[in-house]
Amino acid sequence: MHRGDRKTGRCSPPGGYTLVAMLLVLALVALGLAAAGPAWAHYVRREREQELLHIGRLYAQALAHYRDVSPGSAKQFPRSLDALLLDARFIGVMRHLRRLYADPLDPRQPWGTVRDTEGGIRGVYSQSTAAPLAQGALVFDHLTLPPAGRYCEWQFIASPAP
Repeated sequence: MHRGDRKTGRCSPPGGYTLVAMLLVLALVALGLAAAGPAWAHYVRREREQELLHIGRLYAQALAHYRDVSPGSAKQFPRSLDALLLDARFIGVMRHLRRLYADPLDPRQPWGTVRDTEGGIRGVYSQSTAAPLAQGALVFDHLTLPPAGRYCEWQFIASPAP
Protein backbone atom coordinates (compact mmCIF):
# COMPACT_ATOMS: atom_id res chain seq x y z
CA MET A 1 0.00 0.00 0.00
CA HIS A 2 1.26 3.42 -0.90
CA ARG A 3 1.65 6.11 1.61
CA GLY A 4 -0.18 9.28 0.90
CA ASP A 5 1.39 12.68 0.61
CA ARG A 6 0.91 14.40 3.94
CA LYS A 7 0.09 17.79 2.48
CA THR A 8 -2.31 16.82 -0.30
CA GLY A 9 -3.46 13.45 0.91
CA ARG A 10 -2.88 11.83 -2.51
CA CYS A 11 -0.92 8.64 -3.13
CA SER A 12 2.48 8.96 -4.87
CA PRO A 13 3.32 6.61 -7.79
CA PRO A 14 5.79 3.80 -7.14
CA GLY A 15 9.49 4.80 -7.68
CA GLY A 16 12.28 3.18 -9.70
CA TYR A 17 11.24 4.09 -13.24
CA THR A 18 13.81 6.87 -13.46
CA LEU A 19 16.62 4.41 -12.74
CA VAL A 20 15.37 2.01 -15.41
CA ALA A 21 15.07 4.85 -17.95
CA MET A 22 18.61 6.06 -17.18
CA LEU A 23 20.00 2.53 -17.57
CA LEU A 24 18.22 2.22 -20.91
CA VAL A 25 19.64 5.55 -22.12
CA LEU A 26 23.12 4.51 -20.91
CA ALA A 27 22.84 1.20 -22.81
CA LEU A 28 21.82 3.02 -26.00
CA VAL A 29 24.77 5.43 -25.70
CA ALA A 30 27.17 2.51 -25.12
CA LEU A 31 25.75 0.72 -28.17
CA GLY A 32 26.25 3.84 -30.30
CA LEU A 33 29.84 4.24 -29.10
CA ALA A 34 30.55 0.58 -29.80
CA ALA A 35 29.32 1.03 -33.36
CA ALA A 36 31.37 4.23 -33.88
CA GLY A 37 34.58 2.81 -32.33
CA PRO A 38 35.86 0.83 -35.35
CA ALA A 39 35.15 3.74 -37.70
CA TRP A 40 37.04 6.11 -35.40
CA ALA A 41 39.98 3.68 -35.13
CA HIS A 42 40.12 3.42 -38.94
CA TYR A 43 40.08 7.22 -39.23
CA VAL A 44 42.96 7.57 -36.73
CA ARG A 45 44.97 4.87 -38.52
CA ARG A 46 44.47 6.58 -41.88
CA GLU A 47 45.55 9.92 -40.40
CA ARG A 48 48.74 8.36 -38.97
CA GLU A 49 49.50 6.75 -42.31
CA GLN A 50 49.12 10.10 -44.09
CA GLU A 51 51.39 11.71 -41.50
CA LEU A 52 53.97 8.93 -42.04
CA LEU A 53 53.95 9.61 -45.78
CA HIS A 54 54.34 13.35 -45.23
CA ILE A 55 57.16 13.06 -42.67
CA GLY A 56 58.93 10.37 -44.72
CA ARG A 57 58.95 12.67 -47.75
CA LEU A 58 60.31 15.50 -45.58
CA TYR A 59 63.20 13.28 -44.50
CA ALA A 60 63.90 12.18 -48.08
CA GLN A 61 63.94 15.81 -49.26
CA ALA A 62 66.17 16.90 -46.36
CA LEU A 63 68.63 14.07 -47.01
CA ALA A 64 68.77 14.93 -50.72
CA HIS A 65 69.31 18.61 -49.91
CA TYR A 66 72.10 17.74 -47.44
CA ARG A 67 73.84 15.72 -50.15
CA ASP A 68 73.27 18.26 -52.93
CA VAL A 69 74.72 21.23 -51.01
CA SER A 70 77.77 19.33 -49.80
CA PRO A 71 80.82 21.55 -50.18
CA GLY A 72 83.38 20.40 -52.71
CA SER A 73 82.95 17.71 -55.31
CA ALA A 74 82.40 14.81 -52.89
CA LYS A 75 78.65 14.62 -52.31
CA GLN A 76 77.86 12.81 -49.08
CA PHE A 77 74.92 11.93 -46.85
CA PRO A 78 74.82 12.72 -43.11
CA ARG A 79 76.09 10.16 -40.61
CA SER A 80 73.19 10.92 -38.23
CA LEU A 81 69.76 12.49 -38.51
CA ASP A 82 70.87 15.20 -36.06
CA ALA A 83 73.10 16.63 -38.80
CA LEU A 84 69.92 17.65 -40.65
CA LEU A 85 69.07 20.11 -37.87
CA LEU A 86 72.34 22.02 -37.90
CA ASP A 87 74.80 21.35 -40.69
CA ALA A 88 78.26 21.96 -39.18
CA ARG A 89 79.95 21.87 -42.61
CA PHE A 90 79.12 25.54 -43.15
CA ILE A 91 80.15 28.71 -41.30
CA GLY A 92 76.60 30.06 -41.13
CA VAL A 93 73.52 28.26 -39.90
CA MET A 94 72.32 25.66 -42.40
CA ARG A 95 69.23 23.65 -41.54
CA HIS A 96 67.74 20.92 -43.68
CA LEU A 97 64.90 20.12 -41.22
CA ARG A 98 63.31 22.29 -38.55
CA ARG A 99 63.15 19.42 -36.08
CA LEU A 100 63.48 15.65 -35.93
CA TYR A 101 60.08 14.08 -36.34
CA ALA A 102 58.99 10.98 -34.47
CA ASP A 103 57.55 8.00 -36.28
CA PRO A 104 53.78 8.70 -36.25
CA LEU A 105 52.94 4.99 -36.14
CA ASP A 106 55.05 4.33 -33.02
CA PRO A 107 56.67 7.43 -31.52
CA ARG A 108 58.63 5.30 -29.03
CA GLN A 109 60.51 3.54 -31.85
CA PRO A 110 63.34 5.36 -33.65
CA TRP A 111 63.33 5.59 -37.41
CA GLY A 112 65.09 2.81 -39.25
CA THR A 113 67.86 4.13 -41.49
CA VAL A 114 69.01 3.09 -44.95
CA ARG A 115 72.76 3.65 -45.25
CA ASP A 116 75.01 3.99 -48.27
CA THR A 117 78.36 2.26 -48.69
CA GLU A 118 80.20 5.05 -46.79
CA GLY A 119 77.83 4.83 -43.80
CA GLY A 120 75.79 7.94 -44.60
CA ILE A 121 72.03 7.92 -44.13
CA ARG A 122 70.31 8.02 -47.52
CA GLY A 123 66.80 7.14 -46.32
CA VAL A 124 64.51 6.35 -43.41
CA TYR A 125 61.66 3.92 -42.77
CA SER A 126 59.15 3.18 -40.04
CA GLN A 127 59.88 0.07 -38.01
CA SER A 128 56.16 -0.75 -37.71
CA THR A 129 55.22 -4.20 -38.97
CA ALA A 130 51.52 -3.36 -39.33
CA ALA A 131 49.91 -3.60 -42.77
CA PRO A 132 49.33 -0.27 -44.54
CA LEU A 133 45.87 0.80 -45.60
CA ALA A 134 47.15 2.14 -48.93
CA GLN A 135 47.45 -0.61 -51.50
CA GLY A 136 49.52 -0.42 -54.64
CA ALA A 137 52.41 1.84 -55.53
CA LEU A 138 52.45 5.41 -54.22
CA VAL A 139 53.97 8.02 -56.52
CA PHE A 140 55.05 11.45 -55.30
CA ASP A 141 57.15 14.18 -56.96
CA HIS A 142 60.61 12.63 -56.45
CA LEU A 143 59.67 9.49 -54.58
CA THR A 144 57.95 6.25 -55.52
CA LEU A 145 56.98 3.69 -52.91
CA PRO A 146 56.32 0.19 -54.28
CA PRO A 147 53.38 -1.86 -53.01
CA ALA A 148 54.10 -3.06 -49.48
CA GLY A 149 52.64 -5.58 -47.07
CA ARG A 150 54.07 -3.76 -44.01
CA TYR A 151 54.93 -0.16 -43.21
CA CYS A 152 58.60 -1.06 -42.67
CA GLU A 153 58.82 -1.87 -46.39
CA TRP A 154 58.17 1.79 -47.30
CA GLN A 155 61.64 3.32 -47.54
CA PHE A 156 61.84 7.09 -47.93
CA ILE A 157 65.12 7.37 -49.83
CA ALA A 158 66.65 10.59 -51.13
CA SER A 159 66.21 10.94 -54.87
CA PRO A 160 69.34 10.37 -56.94
CA ALA A 161 71.39 13.42 -57.84
CA PRO A 162 70.78 14.70 -61.39
